[in-house]
Amino acid sequence: MSYRIINGHAYPIGNFPEPKEITRSSETSNTNSSFKEILKNEIKNSTLGNKEGFTLSNHAAERLSEINFTQADYKELEKGLGKAREKGSKNTLMLYKDVAIIASVQNNTIITAVDKTRAQENVFTNIDSVVIL
Repeated sequence: MSYRIINGHAYPIGNFPEPKEITRSSETSNTNSSFKEILKNEIKNSTLGNKEGFTLSNHAAERLSEINFTQADYKELEKGLGKAREKGSKNTLMLYKDVAIIASVQNNTIITAVDKTRAQENVFTNIDSVVIL
């Protein structure tokens, strides 16, 4: 029989205790909320929860700064991620202004960007959709 250690107590696998109320001590001002309530609020307020915005990898940020992307361009990429998400895509190639952008829709992250001159003779793998912006 296998055991799992939770908070210093051994429990047989598959026999977990009921979760108890968890409160934030210093993060909130004397308000007690259950873990479930806190989690719902964080998901509702997080960028992944409301699917707005995205994260740029260091590599993508470097490449996009070389290409001189503006805030309007980033808004277009956000729209492209939204379109890919609506269709159930996991990893997508977005084509925008002679730039190929690889993005993880699941992680809401722009992975890399390749301009037209660097994109020649390249092969893009592990993508399941293409969004043309």
